[in-house]
Amino acid sequence: MTQVGHATARALLRRLAVEQAECRVPSLTAAIVRDGRTAWFGGRGRVDGAPPTPATQYRIGSITKSMVAVVVMRLRDEGLLRLNDPIGDHVKQTPLGQLTIAQLLSHTAGLTAEPPTTWWERSPGVAAADLLELLGPKDVKHRPGRRFHYSNVGFALLGELVASLRGTSWLSAVRGEVLAPLGMNDTTARPRAPHATGYAVHPWADVVQAEPEHDAEAMAPAGQLWSTSHDLASWAVFLGGDTGGVLCPDTLAEMREPVGVDDGDAWTGAFGLGLQLARSGGRRLAGHSGSMPGFLATVWADAGEGTGALFMANTTSGMTGTLLTDLLDIVQEYEPRLPDEWQPVAADAGLLALTGLWHWGPKPYALRLLPEGGLSLEPVGGAGRASRFVPQDDGTWLGLDGYYAGETLRVAADHLDLNTFVFTREPYSPGAPVPGGVRDWHA
Repeated sequence: MTQVGHATARALLRRLAVEQAECRVPSLTAAIVRDGRTAWFGGRGRVDGAPPTPATQYRIGSITKSMVAVVVMRLRDEGLLRLNDPIGDHVKQTPLGQLTIAQLLSHTAGLTAEPPTTWWERSPGVAAADLLELLGPKDVKHRPGRRFHYSNVGFALLGELVASLRGTSWLSAVRGEVLAPLGMNDTTARPRAPHATGYAVHPWADVVQAEPEHDAEAMAPAGQLWSTSHDLASWAVFLGGDTGGVLCPDTLAEMREPVGVDDGDAWTGAFGLGLQLARSGGRRLAGHSGSMPGFLATVWADAGEGTGALFMANTTSGMTGTLLTDLLDIVQEYEPRLPDEWQPVAADAGLLALTGLWHWGPKPYALRLLPEGGLSLEPVGGAGRASRFVPQDDGTWLGLDGYYAGETLRVAADHLDLNTFVFTREPYSPGAPVPGGVRDWHA
């Protein structure tokens, strides 16, 4: 299974071993994914007296949410819902029907974090109908849309949404539409052998206590699933962009866009649509963490680099929080990815004539033809608004990102019209229809 060099594998294993020993984790597995397959696996500690393997199950907690979110996005792509729909349009019995599906996916609905029951992670679950009866306006803690506020309850509602529109349980939908197509056959709602037992490690002594495990029922979409390193590696590949037909790649990219920021203005942690996001060491990571009594897990994918990392552990708390980014740093240090070879491509003569220098008023911009046939418009010198554009059937160009995302670029012989902003070959060219008129330059 190891596809990294011996020195890289040794450094990765040492980092894993330090985490297991110094954080006193009963057992711990981790893996690195590269170019669509597992490049390295490591396991430390013991499960039933033996080292854990890629087939050993651990509970993955809230990583479950990301899989539920994929089914919701499939429903959107099929036209069965819109993300701005109030959930009450589809789940009639909820007293919180004004909250939108997008807000619930991104944890911006203002909904309470935990259900108004006993500690749900350590208690037998309640039925969905019973949970919905307990919820009410008091459980909306912030104005919907105002801020990020993580909500397990929100995903209980999304599980009911999936069940309502699919006519089956959320679990059957996830199993049939996500897990089975991706070959994640060892990801289950309840543990199967071999699996790790969840433990709480005493803070002041080297002893452990087994944590409870149960069916969370209504809250299950928030954190029920168990999985293996083998299966989570497949999930990391999916999150990195190889969707295997389960989801349109553009939809996955939409899920990876930041919606709610988790840690202030210069964010390093954020949330998209059902996915956690992070920036670390120049990387943009997407995935999810998971925490249930006795278990911790996280999976990250870097779509830009084609890499991913994951870990699973049977401990309630106490890990460093940097294991995966450290593992990714090791791979980058020991085996940095080579850039793709540059090769010339054919170009349409008409598009080629568009390239070069354009001006928005006095500010120079460079228009480049991209290898796939799109256009890139960015300021000379780098500071300012930059966007990429793709051609449309009517001869216009659609902005993909940046300030002009979703806006229309129209091309004329002597100017570009970008949503009423006019770009000319010369600064305020007198021959182009610049609003406000063009006057002579003078001292």
